Amino acid sequence: MAFLELEQITKTYGELQVLRGVSLSVEAGTVAALLGPSGCGKTTLLRIVAGLEPADSGSVRVAGEPVDQLAPHLRGFGLMFQDYALFPHLDVAGNVAFGLRMQKLGREERAARVHDLLDLVGLRGYGPRRVYELSGGERQRVALARALAPRPRLLMLDEPLAALDRTLRERLQEELRAILRAVGVTALYVTHDQEEAFALADVVALLNAGRLEQIGSPETIYHQPASVWAARFLGLSNIVAGVVQANGRVATALGALACRLADDMRPGAAAAVVIYPDAAQPVDSATGTVVTGTLSESQFRGRVYRVGLQHPGGVALSFELDTPPGAPGSAVALRLDPAGVYALPAEIADNR
Repeated sequence: MAFLELEQITKTYGELQVLRGVSLSVEAGTVAALLGPSGCGKTTLLRIVAGLEPADSGSVRVAGEPVDQLAPHLRGFGLMFQDYALFPHLDVAGNVAFGLRMQKLGREERAARVHDLLDLVGLRGYGPRRVYELSGGERQRVALARALAPRPRLLMLDEPLAALDRTLRERLQEELRAILRAVGVTALYVTHDQEEAFALADVVALLNAGRLEQIGSPETIYHQPASVWAARFLGLSNIVAGVVQANGRVATALGALACRLADDMRPGAAAAVVIYPDAAQPVDSATGTVVTGTLSESQFRGRVYRVGLQHPGGVALSFELDTPPGAPGSAVALRLDPAGVYALPAEIADNR
């Protein structure tokens, strides 16, 4: 039995339908990311689970028991927000101990728990400091320690790293992942950033306009997107139409492409072919389909070059290469690795 179960959750504000029958199950000890663009309903769903918003219909169950009628403070959940929401009149230790006072723990037990948590989040010795003396990253660590202090049954995090600069955000991603796994808490993590979701989560629930578009491991979501919308949201812009051939290839404007096929793709079926940005290989590689065209651009991105290829058939492609294959305007040929090409049914693309 799943630890957290959401069944057919709906929510409407006026004429705006924010959630459209979302069902989701999360196993105990799992970090599940709610991933999607702004306005897709992920924060609303989190607030419904927390009890901060009522659902119009549907149910929320924890360990098999419904919690829809429980007040937020009776659900035993922890919350961590983007804006920290720390108490400015309390020092670091006072903030972390706040929930423990609500549990009426003794002073020595509170002090020991605060000490252990500050050590866990890398803030040993910070207890007496005022929160306004801390950096953004340090404040977020305090917020995490405070959320974990009462030993919540479920930890919910709403874009907790969004306000931080990129370097700090990436470092805290790694630390947060280690902390969540060390504690073993079940967590719901809201983010619009796919890299953050993939780095932190065991399972990713991709939301699109209030619907659950796809759920699976980060690897499955990326390598087997359920729709063209999902592929585009993940930054996979190389998408061409095609038809599945009897030999397992897909006929497209680029030629007959060797690729991975989604389940139940049969000869004659219309397909949408996703070509990954790292699929292009030197023309002397052993397998794959050679595509030719004109190099439209070449941009150095620090680790790789982002190059544009304009195919004679009118298809514009973008790839990431270790070195540019030529100067802009020159004719180039690249081989596509079949492992980096994925075909899904066109009807899925048309319905999204």
